[in-house]
Amino acid sequence: MSRSSGVLLSVTSLPSKYGIGCFSKEAYDFVDWLAKAGQTWWQILPLGPTCYGPSDDSPYQSYSAFAGNPYMISLETLIKEGVLSRKECDALDFGEDPARVNYDKLYENRLALLHKAYERSNISQNPEYQKFLKDNNWWLQDYALFMALKDFFGGVCWTEWPQDIRLHWGFALDYYREKLYFDVEFQQYLQFTFFRQWLKLKDYANEKGIQIIGDMPIYVSLDSSDVWAHPELFQLDESNTPTAIAGCPPDAFSADGQVWGNPLYRWDYHKQTGYDWWVSRLYQSFRLYDAVRIDHFRGMDEYFSIPYGAKTAKDGHWEPGPGMSLFNTVKERLGEKQLIAEDLGHMTDTVRKLVKDSGFPNMKVIQFGFDVNDLGKTNDYLPHNYDRNCVVYTGTHDNETIAGWWKGLKKKEKQLLRDYLDDNHTPDESFYRSINRMAMASAANICILPLQDVLGLDNSARMNQPSTVKTNWRWRMSDDMLTKEAQKELLEVTKRYGRFNWLTKKEK
Repeated sequence: MSRSSGVLLSVTSLPSKYGIGCFSKEAYDFVDWLAKAGQTWWQILPLGPTCYGPSDDSPYQSYSAFAGNPYMISLETLIKEGVLSRKECDALDFGEDPARVNYDKLYENRLALLHKAYERSNISQNPEYQKFLKDNNWWLQDYALFMALKDFFGGVCWTEWPQDIRLHWGFALDYYREKLYFDVEFQQYLQFTFFRQWLKLKDYANEKGIQIIGDMPIYVSLDSSDVWAHPELFQLDESNTPTAIAGCPPDAFSADGQVWGNPLYRWDYHKQTGYDWWVSRLYQSFRLYDAVRIDHFRGMDEYFSIPYGAKTAKDGHWEPGPGMSLFNTVKERLGEKQLIAEDLGHMTDTVRKLVKDSGFPNMKVIQFGFDVNDLGKTNDYLPHNYDRNCVVYTGTHDNETIAGWWKGLKKKEKQLLRDYLDDNHTPDESFYRSINRMAMASAANICILPLQDVLGLDNSARMNQPSTVKTNWRWRMSDDMLTKEAQKELLEVTKRYGRFNWLTKKEK
């Protein structure tokens, strides 16, 4: 990966008329804005269908490792296709605050609209749709039935379904496929529409010189078609109940650790199959993205195992992950791919070795570099310690915005940062620009700035605060935020530090 830069923005955070960012005109406008600012990358959050409920529609808790989120389907496009009317779309309530996604309203109203579009689409007669079914049958058949069953059984987790279908017995599958035929077809229509719209947007971005960095969660949700249809891949007992779940151990930030609840992989079984499922997962990812960030990469070296049912992570322990065995197999079967290792958190020598052996660029976060108790050579996140094979961020989707973080620093901490930059002149309210420049000036081959940091927004624009619920993944930008002034400023700093993308198609 050559020296370049880009912007981190969830698709859901784009402005649009109907409650959530999607593959509408505003997404194309954002691509144009990035191109004119000389950028190379648009990094997004996972595109999978989110689990409704306590997970707060987190993109890291999905009903499928292969499917797309129907919330991102552009209603405007469906209006142009004639399967929805503007009057129908305008009549529904998607929430009163355009700066926040209202997931409750989306769940109540958006899927009903999409069902109307399906009913009017005459989709079964579409040859493009038939080809989509054939090409994606290897994952789509189970996923579409899974989602139809969830609706049929009132939305409960599959672990609460009747035994015959919960255990994926063949006669039960046949029975429900026939009984729920049109519900299954609706789910297939949603995926066909999602993929068609997303790949059209991705092609447009690529033509403009913008590449997409996707985000692949290491784990899948327990309530997913993957676990229901392929229990042999996970640490489950004979009744398909998890025996152990994922999380992280107690640390300075949490005395109890974190219990994530995702089922853990049976890595010995995956290895016996030649990592077929993982190869398929990455194959699908590279259909959708140009580069892929593997979330929680350290779990590939060692993963934290917590007994199922535990309320805290105190009784958990570390187990070995697949290591280079997985990545060597992926390289053999898929060839060289652009992967990024999210290696944040507690680092060990074995994790460092895995990152080095893989050759993947790892992550550096500016906010982690300026601890008054950990300065100098030992802090990997200080810019003077970076090598080139890394990706630097001012912050990630889990961090405060850089302006919010700076505002919350103590006087001693602020002075430490000013001394590091030899900058005692920039006012506090615009110091985020100095931090952005520090990231851009670093040796890291790739620099990714969250859009909130490009614009200097405070913590009201924060995307996620870990260990909290019902407030996350909701932030949306307004129509007037992508100004020419902000674009010009980003373009100038990109050129200044040698990250300008000469492949972008710019308008004079």
